[in-house]
Amino acid sequence: MEIILYQVDAFTDKPFRGNPAGVIPDAKGITEREMQNIAKELNLSETAFVTKKKDDLYSVKFFTPICEVNLCGHATIATFYTLASKGYIGDIENGIVKVYQETNVGTLPVELYFKDGDIEKIMMQQKSPESLGEIDNNTKERISDILNIDSDDIGLNGYNISSEIISTGLADIILPVKNKEVLESIKIDTQELIKLSKSLNVTGIHVFTVDNKAVYCRNFAPAVGIEEESATGTSNGALIYKLYNHGIIKDRISVYQGESLGRISEIQCEIFKDNNEINVKVGGKACIVIEGVIHI
Repeated sequence: MEIILYQVDAFTDKPFRGNPAGVIPDAKGITEREMQNIAKELNLSETAFVTKKKDDLYSVKFFTPICEVNLCGHATIATFYTLASKGYIGDIENGIVKVYQETNVGTLPVELYFKDGDIEKIMMQQKSPESLGEIDNNTKERISDILNIDSDDIGLNGYNISSEIISTGLADIILPVKNKEVLESIKIDTQELIKLSKSLNVTGIHVFTVDNKAVYCRNFAPAVGIEEESATGTSNGALIYKLYNHGIIKDRISVYQGESLGRISEIQCEIFKDNNEINVKVGGKACIVIEGVIHI
């Protein structure tokens, strides 16, 4: 079997930045075991496998090198950028095309923004944000040890803000730190973070700070095979929900991630109410850097 594949840098419009994802635009006939083997072979943080259901509906499955995950933000951006760029989704000169992705957490809208015939950006709506509880003091101390920072460096200057487990499809610990210097100094204890993640049933830790009104973050998820990730869509959806709840932002932010990996990413986040339900969108740009064929 010959399978067309793309490697796409998401949350950037320049190669070798952002977060790379594998995209298999036509996964019909590929078994889940084969999907896992392909993801392991590509060895990217996530690879997306797409099966078209209708003109505006696509089933998408996401695999890390070691397991399937229910949703992935950067791989979604990479997927729908690829589908639009390579003619799988009919494009338009200017305007928005709305399609839907069928995932393990439900069917979610994706918006493709066209300008002068080119893809300007992709925005994905995530599962409605859900708080799964604040982090207690004992766990906070354990996290500070895992990150190799002082427990007093957890928090945001000028705000009474806790650490909290939040999910917009994947559960993460959303953890504020005092400044960018603390963020940059983090060195994780991988095995202890894996143990903590499994005990709390979370994907990992999303650490952020606010510096001169800009938001910066780092994400660590070794429990699913990702030591550190240069852009995480689902985690930043959870982050905007937390910042919104604490009155730190109004309805949109850009988050910068990946600087520590030499792959700076810009993640655009929006939050809005629909029939009294809070929803978040996360998105940005993408670019295809590799295309080819896998033989299995």
